[in-house]
Amino acid sequence: MAGLRFGFLTTFYPPHNFGGDGIGIQRLARGLVRAGHQVTVGYNAEAFEALSSRPAPPAAAEPAGLEVVPIRSGLGMLSLLATQQTGQPAFFGAQITALLDSRQIDVTVIHNASLIGGPGSFRLGRGLTLYMAHEHWLVCPTHVLWRHQRERCDGRECVRCQLSYRRPPQLWRSTGTMERALPSIDAFIAMSEFSRQKHREFGFQPEMDVVPYFLPDPEPNSPQLGDDTTPHPRPYFLFVGRLEKIKGLDDVIPLFRDYPDADLLIAGDGEYADTLHNLGLGIARVKFLGRVPGDDLQRYYQHAVALIVPSVCFETFGIILIEAFQQGTPVIARRLGPFPEIVEAAQAGELFSDTAELLAAMNRLQRDPGYRDRLAAAAYRAYLTRWSESAVVPQFLDVVRRAAVRKGDHRVLDRLGSAGAEPSASPGVAPT
Repeated sequence: MAGLRFGFLTTFYPPHNFGGDGIGIQRLARGLVRAGHQVTVGYNAEAFEALSSRPAPPAAAEPAGLEVVPIRSGLGMLSLLATQQTGQPAFFGAQITALLDSRQIDVTVIHNASLIGGPGSFRLGRGLTLYMAHEHWLVCPTHVLWRHQRERCDGRECVRCQLSYRRPPQLWRSTGTMERALPSIDAFIAMSEFSRQKHREFGFQPEMDVVPYFLPDPEPNSPQLGDDTTPHPRPYFLFVGRLEKIKGLDDVIPLFRDYPDADLLIAGDGEYADTLHNLGLGIARVKFLGRVPGDDLQRYYQHAVALIVPSVCFETFGIILIEAFQQGTPVIARRLGPFPEIVEAAQAGELFSDTAELLAAMNRLQRDPGYRDRLAAAAYRAYLTRWSESAVVPQFLDVVRRAAVRKGDHRVLDRLGSAGAEPSASPGVAPT
């Protein structure tokens, strides 16, 4: 039976991407191909080229059945500004339409829509059309609900906030453009229950399903975990992520001035790196690793006492938590956003609200190896059963199936056939 033809539209796609959402989109595309479907990805290459201070690395080879098409208007920043201001695919909408039509797309999935056409891209979908909310862009012009670059947002001050980010206010958000475009979407997907509730809190009315991020399944016959060679000579806690103020390292680095039993290893880079380096001056137990290649990063995960996740903003998921789980590493995460639901579902870590709780959790995991090992085993089990490709791709296909039933799209139902997911426990809720 022929599989479905998926068309993905997104602003960023590896290697032209900045954060974890691009990697998550790539994993979903590859997972759908492995499930017997075809995927064409159209992304705005000009967005990364205009906004990045570094060239993109070479693109990795994609599997047969996955086509990646960079879209360019030829106008660079002018096109990006026009799209940002109008909420429409300025100067490249015809390219998107031609791409989707020529591939005879059955299901269009819109991901990061901000610079691939805003709400105007919703009407470009062919066949069934889904939207995946990798960020809070549907309800927040700056995507992250981090008001004035200094605090979590609990109420709208959008114009002043955009100015604090040195971005021109998006005038289309006050014209009803979004509201008129929403009916073009047949299903909305949030990445966590927290994110779904946060969308509702900020006035988003359509129902949302929950389908989390995932990681590839283990390779057949591969060992559960890697070798026994530690990459660092002392016990250590690990941070992984972009170095930004919203990631919360300001609270963590000073603790290691008076914590002699372990080091803090920081893997990542970003615009806040200089500030954090200055904060760590004179603290010998804080080590900045910079960007760490994937294979090396796995070893850092595996030998860490725990991954510390101190983000102070409302994230939609937190891929690094399940990356740690995949390597059998417990996490210590701030009691905020989606982290409690992930940690509590996995039973593979601890939560903290202040530095006293963080220090107490660090001490428990380091001084009780048996307790740490039990959390590590639970972490790996949770990755396999909840956040692996074989666990999550069927959930995504179940959302497609139910949306096709509601719309009466028999072409999608026929092509999906008996493949895909078992029905979830109830519409709109990810299976547990």
